[in-house]
Amino acid sequence: MSLRVLGVDPGLTRCGIGIVDVAGNRTATLVAVGVVGTAADESLDKRLLTIALAIDEWLDRHKPDVVAVERVFSQLNVSTVMGTAQASGVVIAAAARRGLPVALHTPTEVKAAVTGNGQAGKEAVTQMVTRILGLDTPPRPADAADALALAITHAWRSGISSAGAGSGGRQGSGQTAAQRAWAQAEAQARRPAAGRKR
Repeated sequence: MSLRVLGVDPGLTRCGIGIVDVAGNRTATLVAVGVVGTAADESLDKRLLTIALAIDEWLDRHKPDVVAVERVFSQLNVSTVMGTAQASGVVIAAAARRGLPVALHTPTEVKAAVTGNGQAGKEAVTQMVTRILGLDTPPRPADAADALALAITHAWRSGISSAGAGSGGRQGSGQTAAQRAWAQAEAQARRPAAGRKR
């Protein structure tokens, strides 16, 4: 039994979308990947509509079990945060209309999950996604790779959660270094805001 996850790296100019099937042994297979682009000189309503229509089409065509979206952070400039948040809202609403669960993951969690380093750069994430999925060529642009990384992260998170990370569950001892790093990043993200650096 596999889990099909649609990952979304939200953005108005480029919205990365990636879908993976992940088996019980955490083996991930690429289903589809792409980027929805909108022009900066288009009106906001048209840009959001373009993203909404694309997400609807992907959800209906590929029928994922869950949607994973990058969590928006406020250290970006305000205009970027607004656009990213608006694109995220469109995706979340599309999933909700279909009764699909939505998971939000921070960039640090995603980097830790796929590379073992929560501070890894985009190229390192792209390289690991390429390796994890057994691809001949890296997914481009980086937004596409990030979307796939989000999907992989959520699938691995589900496996960690069901095994009871650190609780001695059957899969606990089989975690990779990257998966253990992800669990640590998740734990840190759950701490009170006052204890966070970001």
